[in-house]
Amino acid sequence: MGYDRAITIFSPDGRLFQVEYALEAVRRGWTALGIRCTDGVVLAVEKKKISPLIDSSSMEKILKIDDHVGATFAGLSSDARILIEKARQEAQINRMLYDEIIDVEVLTKKVSEVKQIYTQHAGVRPFGVALLIAGIDKNGARLFMTEPSGAYAGYFAVAIGAGSQSVTEFFEKNYQQDISVEDAITFALKALATVVEGGLDPSRIELAILRSKTGKFENLPPADLQEYIAKLKAA
Repeated sequence: MGYDRAITIFSPDGRLFQVEYALEAVRRGWTALGIRCTDGVVLAVEKKKISPLIDSSSMEKILKIDDHVGATFAGLSSDARILIEKARQEAQINRMLYDEIIDVEVLTKKVSEVKQIYTQHAGVRPFGVALLIAGIDKNGARLFMTEPSGAYAGYFAVAIGAGSQSVTEFFEKNYQQDISVEDAITFALKALATVVEGGLDPSRIELAILRSKTGKFENLPPADLQEYIAKLKAA
């Protein structure tokens, strides 16, 4: 019997093959990472130039959800766009109902619930994307990863995508919980250097930070990113 032909059928050993196929789409995606710091969170992602005719500046890989939350992803970008739009709606609903910013874990849970629903209904398929959701709330700096299955967990440092194994090994050997945002930017670039083809360059990398002091999401401009890369190469 073809246990991979329908999302609602379990294999004899308790597996949902469609969910595993969605995970494979994530593994083939561009490498993305998140680092939680003492004073904020850093998100960074590899940007590959698929064609010399594509304007790489038009491809956003790190997106703002609310003033205090941002997200990046690995997998199908079209699926990510739908989930990030859902997250934006939930953030605005929370502001309208309670007149306060949404808790980062609550937001992650709502997105994960949507993902989980798409693993148990006929006629649909799982979302082929994993999200890294980072933000600043009343609990401080937060970083979560959501899987296509709907599972999620908080992390100090995490990587997804094609280069996730190499970056994770780098994190396990070198990450320290007392790292600052400034040091984490350099640390993120070092991690991406292990997987980015052609070397570090602002056109191949996107990076964003959230500082606990301001509680705001901000993309790092290419000029600033170039300065950090130059300092790293000079070190």
